[in-house]
Amino acid sequence: MTILFEINHPGHIHLFRNLAGELKKKAIQSQFLIKSEPVIEYLAAFYDLRYTKMGSKGKGLLLKYFYQLAFLLKTIRIVKKINPTLGLGVSMNLPLVSKFTKMNSIGFDDDDMKVTPVFAKYANRASNILTPSSLTYEKRGENHIVYNGFHELAYLHPNRFKPNPEVFDLLGVTSNTDYFVVRFNSFKAHHDIGEKGMTFEQKKQLISKLEKRGKVFLSTEAQVDSEFNSYKLPDRPELLHSILAFTKMYVGESQTMTSEAAVLGTPALKCNTFAGRLSVPNELEKKYGLCYAFLPEDFNKMLSKIDELLAMPDLKSEWQIRQKKMLNEKIDVTAFLLWFVENYSESAYVMKTNPEFQNRFRS
Repeated sequence: MTILFEINHPGHIHLFRNLAGELKKKAIQSQFLIKSEPVIEYLAAFYDLRYTKMGSKGKGLLLKYFYQLAFLLKTIRIVKKINPTLGLGVSMNLPLVSKFTKMNSIGFDDDDMKVTPVFAKYANRASNILTPSSLTYEKRGENHIVYNGFHELAYLHPNRFKPNPEVFDLLGVTSNTDYFVVRFNSFKAHHDIGEKGMTFEQKKQLISKLEKRGKVFLSTEAQVDSEFNSYKLPDRPELLHSILAFTKMYVGESQTMTSEAAVLGTPALKCNTFAGRLSVPNELEKKYGLCYAFLPEDFNKMLSKIDELLAMPDLKSEWQIRQKKMLNEKIDVTAFLLWFVENYSESAYVMKTNPEFQNRFRS
């Protein structure tokens, strides 16, 4: 039995790497198809994953679609060669591949369809499409299965993750040092067209405010203005979640890192035009109070919220209480996926007829 994973973003490595490790213990092979990006390749090698490089994504919308066709044809050839039982991914590709091969596909999506309609159109064609329960309201067809968790809980659930204190030496700080993690995005993904984050002046203002309260470290997916170079994090992507776990606060433009910080029990603030439009971060904010979202025009409101939070003497302790409430209500996503994959397609039937079955994966 072989399970195929498609990786289009560094976060997808984290989403599936623990599942691949659990499958390996049961002598079930995993094969990863990865896009040729430095961080993805680094993480795939670091976690000792068996992978095939599929080439780059291309730049510009038209070129991205051209490359997507090439990925589709190449994936079909690979699937026919290795004959996997299942293909898993946050993917438009694998659902189409499953139509031309014997492989079943399990799609993953944690974005609202109205925000990423093109992706959802194809991802929903998977043999089953899995989404967090935040998206229960969506009508994605009879193959839609919701689970009571978040993507991030596949790798940041306490059963799967323990922060590594080596990061203090890496950052040149002590465990008593207040430091902040800031993230700037490039907004070049297909779903980011027309979206934006903070202006250059807002970024400068944010860093100036935070560095008065502690050290500031910058995470970025693209080249940054030279003015910000001195703040850049050391290039150790495998330690980023430990850095997020120990930081005083996260502030940035990234959806994923906002959710990651939130589930780790770190106060997280996001500023971009997606604010208020995505159900997963909305649940983390409205139900659990773990993060906050602001539009760029409300930047000053975000600065005020930062001041309000930093004035709390027990900020980290309060967030740990909120995190515990969230964890008590959610499942260990990797444990759930292991059961789902091992027992597919009976597991899909169980989840459709008795969705409460997943509660056994709470811990």
